[in-house]
Amino acid sequence: MRKFFIGTRLRVVELTRQPLTLGMLILLPPAVIEMYGIAVASFPQLPSLGADPATVGRITGTLFSVAFLAGLIGLFQVISARNGDERVAIAGFSRRIMLTSRLITMVVVSLAGAVVAFLVFNFRVTVANPLMAFWILTLAGLVYGLLGVIIGTLIPQPLEGSIVLVFMADLDNALSSGLFPLTASISLPVMGEIAVTDLVPLYHPHELFVSAVLQGELAAEHLLPVLGWIGGLLLVAFLAYGQSTGEGWIGMVPGWSK
Repeated sequence: MRKFFIGTRLRVVELTRQPLTLGMLILLPPAVIEMYGIAVASFPQLPSLGADPATVGRITGTLFSVAFLAGLIGLFQVISARNGDERVAIAGFSRRIMLTSRLITMVVVSLAGAVVAFLVFNFRVTVANPLMAFWILTLAGLVYGLLGVIIGTLIPQPLEGSIVLVFMADLDNALSSGLFPLTASISLPVMGEIAVTDLVPLYHPHELFVSAVLQGELAAEHLLPVLGWIGGLLLVAFLAYGQSTGEGWIGMVPGWSK
C-alpha cells in the first residue's frame, strides 16, 4: 500500500511540473467549448437538435474537451513511462501497482479537466442539475482516459498513438453528438441486433449529459452502458499492459504480484 501511495504521489507531482499539461487543462476546455458553440450556432434550427443550436454545440464541445484531454493524458502516461516502469519494476514495484498509480493520476486529471470545462459551460449555459452534469462529465473523462491508456499500451509511439486517438475521438464525437441522426444497426453473433450508437464510447455519456443539463434528470437507461464501458476498458487496460510488459494475459488476474 505504501508503494502505491508513493507511486501515485510521484505521478501527480510529475504532471504538476509540466507547463504544457497545466496549460491544456486551463486553455483547452474554454477554447473547444466556445468553438463548438459558435460553429453549431451557425447551423439552421433543425428539429433533431432538440435545443438551441449554440447550447447543443457547447454540450458537445464540453464532452469532447473533457474526454479528449483525459485520453491524451492516459496515452502519454503510458508511452512516456515505458522505460521508466522497467527501472521501477527492477527496484521492486509491481507492475500492477505502477499501472494503478497511473490510472489514479488519469482520474485526477479527468476531475481537474471536468471542473474547468464545467465552470466554463455553466457560465454560458443554464444547467438544470449541475451536480449530476459534473459527475457525468467525469465519467466521460474516465472512458476516454482508459481508451488513451489502452492505445498507448498497444501503440507505444507518440505520433501514431496520438493520430489514432484524434481519429477515434473525432469520429466518436460526430456519431454521438446527435448533430447527425444515426439509426443504423448491425447484427452481432450472440448479441443480435445492436445499434451503431451503442458501439460509440461517448454516445451514452452524451445522452446522460444532455438529460442532466436540459431536463435535470438522470437518463437511467444510459447509465449502465457507461459503467459497462468503464469496467470493460479497465479490464482491457490491465490485460493489455500485462501483455505488453511480458507478464502475459494471465499475469494480470487477481493474485498476480510480480
